[in-house]
Amino acid sequence: MFDTLVANFGDIWPFILIGFGAQIVDGALGMAYGVISSTLLLTLGVPPSRASASVHVAETFTTGVSAISHILHRNVDWRLFAKLIIPGVIGGVTGAYVLSNIDGSVIKPFVQAYLAAIGLYLIWRGFHLPPKQRDPRWVAPLGLVGGFMDATGGGGWGPIVTSNLLLQGSSPRHTIGTVNTVEFVLTSSISLTFLLHLGWQAFTTYTVGLLIGGVVAAPFGAMLARRVAPRLLFSAVGVILTLTSMVGVAKWLGFIG
Repeated sequence: MFDTLVANFGDIWPFILIGFGAQIVDGALGMAYGVISSTLLLTLGVPPSRASASVHVAETFTTGVSAISHILHRNVDWRLFAKLIIPGVIGGVTGAYVLSNIDGSVIKPFVQAYLAAIGLYLIWRGFHLPPKQRDPRWVAPLGLVGGFMDATGGGGWGPIVTSNLLLQGSSPRHTIGTVNTVEFVLTSSISLTFLLHLGWQAFTTYTVGLLIGGVVAAPFGAMLARRVAPRLLFSAVGVILTLTSMVGVAKWLGFIG
């Protein structure tokens, strides 16, 4: 297997760049690594279950490095972490099991339309309203839904959980750091579930490129999350969320091949 990966290194170097760019965005804004990477693999013709499995294996490593970086930069709210971790893992494992046995893509366009609407609101709020920090009330349900959609769609934990926590008034910096840190445990659980149900054949050599690029970029995202102003974080999250979600909806409607 190692010889095959080395032989194909020339073919996967573009994915190193993609993994790097996706992780910079994900580490700084708490979303987009899975969405960008999964979209790319699906475009190349990789089946949804294998695309999700490959991305989550890469994310197991990238989120591990990202989590350490966010902890060192004191971006993690440990009370919020405790509320998210168990529901997130339950939702993720359930979603991985469902996707391993049936096609869970039917609901995805509706979720993407919902996320696009949230993204537009976050952009407006970032420009017109000063963020008012308060403790979010709806945390466990977000973890459950976010974990499930992340596994079935190859991405969704960050867009669903980060955006909704921000809507509830959670601190942008600590929301992003906490969501990224929980994601390490989540992706590890999802990857193990896919491995048990699909076997090693589910993982492609493209995973290596995504992994390398993501691991190299992970520390820089945490630095950006700490240094960027909350108002700008709101707007940036909204822009990334809206663009990625609208692309998904456009593909579902047939406007994009």
